[in-house]
Amino acid sequence: MSDTVRPTLVIGNKNYSSWSLRPWLLLRHHGVDFDEVRLPLDTPEFYATIGNYSPTGRVPVLRAGDLVIWDSLAILEYSNERWLDGAGWPRDIAARALARAVSAEMHSGFQNLRTQCPMDCVKRSTAPVSAEVLRDIERIGALWRDCRAKYAAGGPFLFGGFSIADAMYAPVALRIVSYAIPVGPVERGYIDALLALPALREWLSDADAEQRAKRESR
Repeated sequence: MSDTVRPTLVIGNKNYSSWSLRPWLLLRHHGVDFDEVRLPLDTPEFYATIGNYSPTGRVPVLRAGDLVIWDSLAILEYSNERWLDGAGWPRDIAARALARAVSAEMHSGFQNLRTQCPMDCVKRSTAPVSAEVLRDIERIGALWRDCRAKYAAGGPFLFGGFSIADAMYAPVALRIVSYAIPVGPVERGYIDALLALPALREWLSDADAEQRAKRESR
């Protein structure tokens, strides 16, 4: 496949689709040029169209020429190798191994947080969350604090500079904000660093516009 092929990233609603945010954020942060196809989740349009793009019927999916990649972490890994010259992971081998472990834990874990506190970028709730969610948050907070203690000298993100690990945890940060989940000062500082990213601000602006358009169409 030619390096000049312009990729297409197929995503769901920006307000709700946490898995779509992860590769989108990495690509946008690094200035990778791609086409975006946004399909509103759980709508007739989605079900009528998604089969044209994804073999699983889910988003996100990256298409680059004849290549189709339908898993968020696989998209992140491919993007890192194809367009980022490895900059998506820390350069240090030990830090890179830890970043992959941290990212894999997010990819497969924290089911209570995911199911009970779905991503909703514009939502602001003060209702208490369950003990199960708080246990997930405790583990996430421990991960974040450990990474920040080791790599804070390199920048404000988990491994200093922005990495795939941060793309994986950006939706968690948004959930903490949306559901007013209490966290400590290290976690709050990390969330603030993510929220200051121009790419994430763009995503949140688009999510807000989606919801305004949805309200106005009723």
